[in-house]
Amino acid sequence: MQRELFATGEQATKAEMPQWAQLLADALSQPGQIHSAYSAFWDYSAGNQLLAMFQCLGRGIAPGPINTFVGWKDLGRYVRKGEKAITLCMPVSCKRKSAKDDDADDENPPAHQGTFTRFTFKARWFVLSQTDGAEYRPEPLPGWNEATALAALEITHVPFDLFAGNVQGYALGRQVSVSPIAFAQSRTLFHEIAHVLLGHTGESGRLADDDRTPRSLAEVEAESVALICCESLGLGGAEHSRGYIQQWIRGDSIPERSAQRIFKAADQILKAGRPKAG
Repeated sequence: MQRELFATGEQATKAEMPQWAQLLADALSQPGQIHSAYSAFWDYSAGNQLLAMFQCLGRGIAPGPINTFVGWKDLGRYVRKGEKAITLCMPVSCKRKSAKDDDADDENPPAHQGTFTRFTFKARWFVLSQTDGAEYRPEPLPGWNEATALAALEITHVPFDLFAGNVQGYALGRQVSVSPIAFAQSRTLFHEIAHVLLGHTGESGRLADDDRTPRSLAEVEAESVALICCESLGLGGAEHSRGYIQQWIRGDSIPERSAQRIFKAADQILKAGRPKAG
């Protein structure tokens, strides 16, 4: 996807909106891009990190910290004339109005409307390399801690007790376990955590991963999450993950809904393991 996205610099129309499945496919097929995106844009969601990275690559912009026009101005930096904004996906809170509310007036105010969140693509961000002004020192890349992440996600890492066959790890309810001789410990841990967050496990069922168990889309989703987490944090095992995904996707494409779930779960894991402020 090294092409310019949203070249007009305006809010994207529905037809112009990128498909998360295609964004994910591009990232999975290009080793190193996920880590580069995380290193440059770690303070944003996993999907937006890649969205920003591919726009930078397509437009020849050096990746780096991003901020809004006003945000850079507050930091003493100014967006250079003619620079086009980077487009990101952002949540918007909307009020849900019932049909009865149409008859509301000052004497009869509308009932409690409630809210819902929708997502829209807007061009509001500029990369550091698109600005000039006062010196700016980016925040250092945060670390990631397993215990911190598991506590925040309310998932328990339990001792491994399934030594039959070639089981690498398993997930049970909100518990995960990794074999002490697993091929890639971190990758397996992220894979099992993903099974929990993606709802692949239940309180009464165990999902075990070994080379004899039939795979489904659930395995592709969990391994995609593991790959994003491992590459983001600079851990090994990504090449094995790519082979695993290709083996079980069998030439098909990852559905759009699954891609959205994958980005959300990876984002949850990466954010959960960061040191707490203060």
